Amino acid sequence: MSEGEGVSRREARRAAQRTHRVRRRRRTIVAIVLGIALVGAGIAVAWPIVAGLFASEPPPEDFAGPGSGEVVIDIPSGANGQDIGIILKDAGVVKTVDAFSAAFRDNPNSASIQAGTYALMEEMKASDAVAALLDPANRAELTITVPEGFIATQVYERIANVMEIPLEEVTGAAADTEAIGLPAEAGGNPEGWYAAATYPFAPNATATDILATMVTKTVTNLEEIGVPREEWQETLIIASIVEREGTPEYYGQVARVIENRLTDSTADVGGRLQMDSTVLYGVGQIGGVPTQAQLDTDTPYNTYLNPGLPPTPIGSPGRAAIEAVRNPPEGDWLYFVTVNLDTGETKFASSLEEHLTYVQEFRQWRDENEG
Repeated sequence: MSEGEGVSRREARRAAQRTHRVRRRRRTIVAIVLGIALVGAGIAVAWPIVAGLFASEPPPEDFAGPGSGEVVIDIPSGANGQDIGIILKDAGVVKTVDAFSAAFRDNPNSASIQAGTYALMEEMKASDAVAALLDPANRAELTITVPEGFIATQVYERIANVMEIPLEEVTGAAADTEAIGLPAEAGGNPEGWYAAATYPFAPNATATDILATMVTKTVTNLEEIGVPREEWQETLIIASIVEREGTPEYYGQVARVIENRLTDSTADVGGRLQMDSTVLYGVGQIGGVPTQAQLDTDTPYNTYLNPGLPPTPIGSPGRAAIEAVRNPPEGDWLYFVTVNLDTGETKFASSLEEHLTYVQEFRQWRDENEG
């Protein structure tokens, strides 16, 4: 073989190798492209499925609002967002519980929603319903205040006036002592058991509901203060006298006077309370100074004539008066008199002689302040 022929063959082999490499690269590129295309097609097919797995759920069904009409609902104490949502859903205020619960979570003030009665619209947007429950203007409640010292008949009249119902309906409810939850310790007479306080009630509350709430409040006060059940009635009787005879500044000392007089056996006292407030209650009068004829009238409440406590309270004592009866200050006082009706200044004495000097002080003040 000549040298020229050898060179030609080598070049031919090299050319063939180059051609093979080029073809092999082309096949690889084609394979890669086809692979990418197949992967892309697979992703295109699978993506809706995968996206569906990670996509957020659609928002809960909600009314568009703003709503119409009116519906009155009651939110009980301790209700959470879910509880309120159920109440509103059942009343037709919101479309779904989930919509309200979501709006409740989204509103940073929702925890301030208070128990009570509200007037809302039907078919409200859930977020608007949350805002409405936070607005005091939507509270649909009637307020009844029982002042300290109110007697039962005054309570009945106030309930009738505020709730706009017949007085006979209220007194009839009071007569059903079992329905209003009156404890047996009251002996069937609710006088003094309607706790002095301010109460919110729904417009459709019944007289029985109202009276039962007031009685329950008294029981709660007695239990929280720690009064033994067997002393409930006696404590209320004394507290009701303290309420009528004293001012908050002197509740404790008046309570101590009553305790001391109940156990004093001297001729001047002899276990008699000698309280004007009880005499007046016995003759059907509220406030004022008893006349001599009233002082001479023998009723179970005339503590000038009869020793011991009257048979029932003479009004509704406030919690402060009950607490004073449970924890009166130490002292040997047997008498007291208010010497200045403008300031309420009251002086206490342990003897009749000392007391009479204070009585004279009051008379002087009275003469100087006629009219």
